Amino acid sequence: MQDPFYTKEKKRRPKASMLAADAWLDSSLYEFWQALGRGYTRFQDFMSRFHVSGIKRFLVEILSDALSFGAIGCVLMTALALPAFDIIDRGAFNKAEDYSVVFLDRFGNEIGRRGIRSDDSVALDQMPDYLIKATLATEDRRFYEHFGIDVVGTLRALASNAQGERSTQGGSSITQQLAKNLFLSSERTIERKIVEAFLSVWLEWNYSKDQILKLYFDRAYMGGGNYGVTAASEFYFGKRVQDINLAEAAMLAGMFKAPGNYAPHVDLAAARGRANLVLTNLVAAGFLTEGQVTAARRHPAAAIDRTNDINSPNYFLDWAFEEAKAIIETTNAPGNNFIVRTTIDTTLQAYAEEAITSVIREQGEQYRVEQGAMVVTDTQGAIRAMVGGTDYAKSQFNRAIVSNRQPGSSFKPFVYAEAFEQLGLTPNDTITDRPVCIGNWCPQNYGRSYRGQTTLLSAFAASINTVPVTLSIKTGREPIAALSHRMGLRQDYEVTRSLALGVAPVSVIDMTSSYAVFANHGYKTQAYGLTRMTTLNDQLVWERDPEEGHVRVLSEQTVANMNLMMRTVVTGGTGRRAAIEGVPTLGKTGTTTSYRDAWFCGFTGNYVAAVWFGNDDYRPTNNLTGGTLPTIAWQKFMAFAHTNIEIKPVFGVDFEPPQTIVADTDPAEVEDIAERPPSLKPAAARKLLDLAGRLEAAGAAVAPMHDTAQATVAGSSAF
Repeated sequence: MQDPFYTKEKKRRPKASMLAADAWLDSSLYEFWQALGRGYTRFQDFMSRFHVSGIKRFLVEILSDALSFGAIGCVLMTALALPAFDIIDRGAFNKAEDYSVVFLDRFGNEIGRRGIRSDDSVALDQMPDYLIKATLATEDRRFYEHFGIDVVGTLRALASNAQGERSTQGGSSITQQLAKNLFLSSERTIERKIVEAFLSVWLEWNYSKDQILKLYFDRAYMGGGNYGVTAASEFYFGKRVQDINLAEAAMLAGMFKAPGNYAPHVDLAAARGRANLVLTNLVAAGFLTEGQVTAARRHPAAAIDRTNDINSPNYFLDWAFEEAKAIIETTNAPGNNFIVRTTIDTTLQAYAEEAITSVIREQGEQYRVEQGAMVVTDTQGAIRAMVGGTDYAKSQFNRAIVSNRQPGSSFKPFVYAEAFEQLGLTPNDTITDRPVCIGNWCPQNYGRSYRGQTTLLSAFAASINTVPVTLSIKTGREPIAALSHRMGLRQDYEVTRSLALGVAPVSVIDMTSSYAVFANHGYKTQAYGLTRMTTLNDQLVWERDPEEGHVRVLSEQTVANMNLMMRTVVTGGTGRRAAIEGVPTLGKTGTTTSYRDAWFCGFTGNYVAAVWFGNDDYRPTNNLTGGTLPTIAWQKFMAFAHTNIEIKPVFGVDFEPPQTIVADTDPAEVEDIAERPPSLKPAAARKLLDLAGRLEAAGAAVAPMHDTAQATVAGSSAF
């Protein structure tokens, strides 16, 4: 039993050294905090000397914030200025176009010019004083006062725009405009405007005001391929710039803002209206009095007739000029002036423009569609017509060559062609039209209905969606994409599950090239527009090889199968509006999601054409499909184009063209010349038809009077 009086031995006390350490630690911490408190008190005492209150404190706060934000602003401005520093470091201006090219049509007639017309030989003090004043009054009245950026003018322009007013003076200074012309592109972005501002200040630091103004007069684009007022004066008025009068100077000064709209050879009325506004600016700026500009108002400038330039195939010429420059640089051609023979046919070009613009004019508002494009080639790929938009004067953006629109069902020929090549199918083979899914993506047919068992021919003609998706699963989507590139699509695109339904970005010109493969017996048929280039003294620079790129892409059996199917689209499918009596027409319609793009791509034995309709801002149309306006425009053009020419058959299509009656002649005496449609333009044809109708109506009205007169004469004879 445990002793109740037993207790455990107590622990031994810590040694004295441990107690001393603990005491030292406590005292050290105490002294540290005491010292820290005394230091903070001394700091407060020191800072109290700077204590301010009232208005002094307000000023100090403002100053300190200004310094802080100033430091932040300096860092930010340096970061934003880096692109400008890089441009300045390169030390090179934008290269002005230094080639001059004269373009001929397929028959050797001049159709237009591209390249630079520039002349900087006239000094600033030799230019008319009223030209300089007119430019300053309209473009930058404070030019000799600001540091490169007209802050007052910019704020005034912003306020005017906010109030919905039409400003008569631009917000960008002349120095800013020159910076853009010398160093930058024409894209409209905030980044570019920031860089432009820095470059403007740099120009002001390194050049005098007169030097900047002289550069501006020499480098500004003035429309019609002219750079600078000296070249523009010769082009528009046939005069040296020193000899122009006040009215002509006002018209030139008015073109700086938008030469595409205010050039007199584009719109003389708009040019004169703009010149009148420039005269008003001269008076408002105090440079001239109203009495001094009255004569110029009453007798506006009259430019040299440039009607032929307006009627030129401008979209095609812009594209052809880029192609020509590439050839010049590749061949290291001597000199700067060239003559280029093209494949364009001006009559067909007029037909194509008429087809697109008339359809937009007549039904564009109904379908809420504003733009259209068309490219026409022969079956060998030679471009006969190119329409890049409805109005070149308003927009030089060429919608025919930019790969940024989806083709919709007009892409399906690539899918079916790959199935015929790879799987050995025929148009009469059957397939089940039923719901199909790839992962969680399940496409549906138009109308959300299914046919069950159907032939490939019927599925293609009705543009069923599930069938090409099913075929793409069997063949694989990569082979389809590869075939589309071999046939003519040049834009790389992502291969997705919905590829079979036409979600790849394409261009009108590439779709034309691709469909030309079917018209050319399965051979690659890339569209081309240039055939020959020479110098002004007829020295050959380059000539196209007719056998270039002539490789087989599709077998003849596949071509025959596809042509039969595309013929069925026109005879009994979605493209019935493309039918032309006496002409074998083939093609495929295409409509994209939300009706943003509508297509018809097709061909005959003579021509291949792709047509696109849509809006530049991708705004949906009012239920526009490929079977409506695109097919109507395509049919209008083809009906015109096949007038008075031999109708050629299409491989694989059972079609008997109408018999052509040919007068007896000696074949040896017949000169082998290129055939072309009649030169009668669509507008002239409509006038002749209208005149014929009026004459017929007049004849019908005269006939009863003639019969009455005869009866009267007969009655008189009887008496």
